[in-house]
Amino acid sequence: MMGILSWIVFGLLAGIIARCIMPGKEHMGIFMTIILGIIGALIGGVVSTALGFGKVDGFNIYSIGIATVGSIIVLFVIHKIRACKQS
Repeated sequence: MMGILSWIVFGLLAGIIARCIMPGKEHMGIFMTIILGIIGALIGGVVSTALGFGKVDGFNIYSIGIATVGSIIVLFVIHKIRACKQS
C-alpha cells in the first residue's frame, strides 16, 4: 500500500514521463502534472487489469509504465477535447 507522499512522487514521475512522450504544448504546472500522473495511474490500472496485464501495486518500474500509459491516454483525451473546442 502506497502512502500519500508516495502517490505524489509517483504521480509526478509518471506525469513528467507522459508529457515528454506525448507531443504538444501543455501549460501545466507541477501540481497539474502530479494530478495527471495520479489519474493516469488509476486509468492505466483499470485498463491494464481489464486486459489481464496486472495493476499498479507499488512503486516499481512496471507500475510506473502502467501509470505513464494511463497518463498518455489522459493527455490524448485532453488534446482531443481542446481541438474540438477550438474548431
